[in-house]
Order: sequence, then structure tokens, then C-alpha cells
Amino acid sequence: MAPLVALPLAFSIVPKAGGSPNANHEQSIYIFTLVFAFIIFFGVEGILGYTLWRYRARKGAVADQIHGNTRLEIGWTLGAVALLAILAVFTFVKLGSIVDPAKSGTEGEQLAANNGTLYADLERPSPPSGKSLEINVVGRQYIWQYVYPGGVGKEKFAPTYAYEKMVVPTETTVILDVVSADVVHSWWVPELGGKVQAVPGYHNYTWFKISKPGVYHGQCANLCGRGHARMIATVEAVPVAQYETWLANQQRGLQEADAEAAKAREKLTSHAGAESVEHA
Repeated sequence: MAPLVALPLAFSIVPKAGGSPNANHEQSIYIFTLVFAFIIFFGVEGILGYTLWRYRARKGAVADQIHGNTRLEIGWTLGAVALLAILAVFTFVKLGSIVDPAKSGTEGEQLAANNGTLYADLERPSPPSGKSLEINVVGRQYIWQYVYPGGVGKEKFAPTYAYEKMVVPTETTVILDVVSADVVHSWWVPELGGKVQAVPGYHNYTWFKISKPGVYHGQCANLCGRGHARMIATVEAVPVAQYETWLANQQRGLQEADAEAAKAREKLTSHAGAESVEHA
């Protein structure tokens, strides 16, 4: 009965999954550990209850006077070691699938080859092909900024970026380079993997790969100030072609905004110059 009781409860308290393979493997570790723990708990409590009932006090009965039991002590010590070994082996078997990024699909591989990054870095995770789409996640009080590969403008110096909502292509391995511009934050979208600390001056990395279109919600998981509760994170996965259209529109919008700002600066400068001439 223990597994039947434990399984629904385990699913209700473990992290969400379903968005990315690494999140699925993390959830499976939680479920395995919890079910294992429930089985042991109910087993121990059952034996304890049976022992209390079987050897309850009776009139005229005298309990055996026993001092220690070496075999029993060695047995439960080895049993505890065996249980820890099972949990450790299962965790380490799953760990590689959590840490090491999966390979992108066909369209995702092509997109990563054209617009992604190719690095040889011991800290930055890399899929088997070495091709991935890297997005820089910058934590700011109190909003997330996402910086994409590919510049804006003729010289391509200014980055393409978005705030609050990250748009990514499906079937593409996405590497996140997470950093903070002010205080310590924590980027967490439960269905896509574990929490990642955003630390000023230090880069942390994580990854995910979403197989089908969808929207995933999360937020900053580290108390970062009075606006912490409003620091939400949203990831929208769209087909590769739709992502490329969105990125082009985002670049175009930033170019137009930059052009308008340049005109405003020029106008302001010209007015300031005319006023200075009149005062002179």
C-alpha cells in the first residue's frame, strides 16, 4: 500500500516538469527519492507497530533480558548504507542528463549554426554537436533582461534584447548565461529546470530544450528587494520560423527606437545651441 499512497503525494510536492528534458530528470529524482523514503517510513512504522502489539505487557510474562545484538546492529548499519548507495547511484545516473545539454532538432541545429554560439569553455555547458543558441539573462531590480545573439544597426554593435518575456525556438538547445546587474537574484522557471543564481560579476549557466510550442512561467526565487514579488519570468517557445520572424521584428523595433532617440538628441542639441547663442 505504501507506494500507492506515496505516489500521488510525491507528484504534488515535487518540482514541475514537462517543458525540458533536464527538468523531467530532476523531477524523476525527486519522485524516486520520495517514494523510496515513504516505503522505508511505512515499513519501519509497520514493524514498530507490530512489535509494540506482539510484545505488549501481559500478566505473568517476564521479558527476556538481552544486552545488545551484534548481528542486528551490523545488519541495520549495512542496510542503511545500502539504501544510501541506491539513492546515490540513481542520482549520479540521472545527473549527466541534467547537467549535459541535449542535442537540438534538425531545424534547431541549423538555427544554432547560423545565429548561435560555438564555444570551448569548461564552465559553459555544450551539447554534443557544440551548437547552441545562447541567451544572456541579466537580473535587474526588478525585471529580467534577455540579450540575444545578433546585433542591431548597420555596425551590429548594439545587442538585440527583450524584457520580462523570453522568446525561444522549439527543438533548439538554449544555453542561458545568467548574471546580475545589481544584487543577487535567482532565475527559476520550474518546468524548464532548477534555480540559477544571478550574481553580480559572476556568470552561471544552465540550459533547456523545449519540444513543442508553449508558455512557461516563473519568477525570481531569491529575495532581492521590495519589488521582488513582481520580478516574474516568462518563456514562450515558438516554431523556429516564428522565432526568426519575432527576432527580426524585435531588431527592427530597436532600430526604429534608436533612430527616434537620435533625432530627439539632435533636436535637443540644436535647441540648446540656439539658446546659448541668444544668451551670448
